[in-house]
Amino acid sequence: MAFKLTYATMFNPPEELHKGFDKAVAKLKDNLGKEYGMFIDGQDVFADEKYEDRSPVNTDWVLAVMQKGNASHAQMAMEAARKAFPAWSRTPWKTRVKLVRKAAALIEKRIFELGAAMALEVGKNRMESLGDVQETADLMYWSAQMMEENNGFIREMGKDPLVGYDATNISVLKPYGVWLVVSPFNFPFALSGGPVGAALVAGNTVVLKPATDTAWIVRLYAECLRDAGFPPGVFNFVTGPGSTLGQALVDSPELDGATFTGSFDVGMKMYRDLANRNYVRPVVLELGGKNPAIVSRNANLEDASTGIVRSAFGLQGQKCSAASRVLVEEPVYDELVALLKAKTEKLVIGDPTERTTYLGPVINQNAYNDFKNFCEEINQAGGNFLTGGHVKTGGMFDKGYFCEPTLVTDLPYDHRLWKHEMFLPITTIGKVSSLDEAMQIANSVNYGLTAGFYGNAKEVKWFFDNIEAGVTYANRPQGATTGAWPGFQPFGGWKGSGATGKNGGGYYYVQLYMHEQIQTLIKPAPVKKAAKAAKKPVKKAGKKTAKRK
Repeated sequence: MAFKLTYATMFNPPEELHKGFDKAVAKLKDNLGKEYGMFIDGQDVFADEKYEDRSPVNTDWVLAVMQKGNASHAQMAMEAARKAFPAWSRTPWKTRVKLVRKAAALIEKRIFELGAAMALEVGKNRMESLGDVQETADLMYWSAQMMEENNGFIREMGKDPLVGYDATNISVLKPYGVWLVVSPFNFPFALSGGPVGAALVAGNTVVLKPATDTAWIVRLYAECLRDAGFPPGVFNFVTGPGSTLGQALVDSPELDGATFTGSFDVGMKMYRDLANRNYVRPVVLELGGKNPAIVSRNANLEDASTGIVRSAFGLQGQKCSAASRVLVEEPVYDELVALLKAKTEKLVIGDPTERTTYLGPVINQNAYNDFKNFCEEINQAGGNFLTGGHVKTGGMFDKGYFCEPTLVTDLPYDHRLWKHEMFLPITTIGKVSSLDEAMQIANSVNYGLTAGFYGNAKEVKWFFDNIEAGVTYANRPQGATTGAWPGFQPFGGWKGSGATGKNGGGYYYVQLYMHEQIQTLIKPAPVKKAAKAAKKPVKKAGKKTAKRK
């Protein structure tokens, strides 16, 4: 198929994608409710306690029975990873590249089955679900490509100017050891596979713990790595509560590094926990966003409204890159607000496996309750609901967690929800008198993940020069603040949105999973010929004496 699926191209897919997805959904629904083990040291491992993984689309559907792992399983997984590390770290990097690519190819081969499971478990619409799967393969391919293009990150440095000596200096990036990856519910495939692929190709061994709500789809990811043939213990998969199993993994003495994607509070706790160890462990954090879309009086309002609606309500606003704040110059405010309202009201809410659905359910009961509470808070503060503001009820909606896409105007700028990440289909719209005022509001938060702008060429340059965010878009109808793709838009944030300053799917990401060693070798100058000549008569005399005797 010539079509290349990305978050930018997913709005006009070929018919084959729909046919493949529909077939996979029907097959999957006939095989729900199976039990899945954890995967430790190459073997399935089962816990005494289990839990039912139910769909947010219809909570009567038991998708899978998963293991409720505990601290003993954390220890088992970390020890397996430690045992496997010496051999894996010494495996030639070209072999590691080959295995990572093999796993990525298996993901692509299974894209429809995996996309169907994603839609049922996460609530993503079909194109978002297929995109998550394809992005995972591309992230893994990208890390393999970076390893290859950089020749395994082995580089000769300069020679010391030493008279009489030959000095060789080699820079080698080497793996840290046992790497923990804790992935979130909203991109359970890409934000598992991206870090895991980078860690593995770099030579680390890995323990992966998914969000409890999306353990099933990540187990299916684990099976792709298992079937690719990684040696036992190189990759391990555990499931269970973050407060027990997750904390035991972070506290493990075997831990050499970690990647966490999720809430700011949980990520900062992990950061502090690792800082309190006997020495600092590297930690890669992606901790959300409060992403602005700024609209100039010179903007193409059709493109702006399309891009904002897509970024505000894709995956029900449960993206760290969601356009949750819209700042509009006064002369075009009314016109843009009317366009946003009209386009939002056309969005279809329902079963995310259906072709026409744009918004599925939010992930769980807690998110559903948060939506209701935030809407009440907005109402009490005098905000105006341009659209939405309610949960959906009646029929199928009573079985799941469906919330209306909600646009809010007239919420005072000093209200806390202008700065608080709600992670729900709620976007606030504000009027500004100038672009400078918009930029001041845009940058006045702890986060700095993504940002969007609509305006003329001169204004675009000003935007890029002044915005405090790691992923920035201008005049993009495909998404005002969302839609990053490996090799095109590396994804990562500034300030409270990220800890490393390097973006996933970019040129500098896989190096985060390695540390540098400089190898210096000094070869003394060869012995001078004159010295050798002086020794020869002595040797000959000795030999002659021996013969005479």
